[in-house]
Amino acid sequence: MSIGQIIDVAQRALYVAAVVGMPLLGVCLVVGLITSIFETATQIHEQSLSFVPKVVAVLLLLAVAGGWMADTLSDFTRQVFRAVAQL
Repeated sequence: MSIGQIIDVAQRALYVAAVVGMPLLGVCLVVGLITSIFETATQIHEQSLSFVPKVVAVLLLLAVAGGWMADTLSDFTRQVFRAVAQL
């Protein structure tokens, strides 16, 4: 493998990681923001109040979009293995 091919695979890996991770991070961000606003408005500062909603939201997102995420990651893995096999 040449340096150019390695850089191309690394770029695609970073892109796939960003595409797969962005929905999870986005959901955590939105839920965290809503939870923070709720905590500020009610002045209730409980650790589980900020942790549990994020976990539930991430689990729901994984239940809904987990198949797509797994397909995206497996497609990328297949592409990498095919590229390695052609060497």
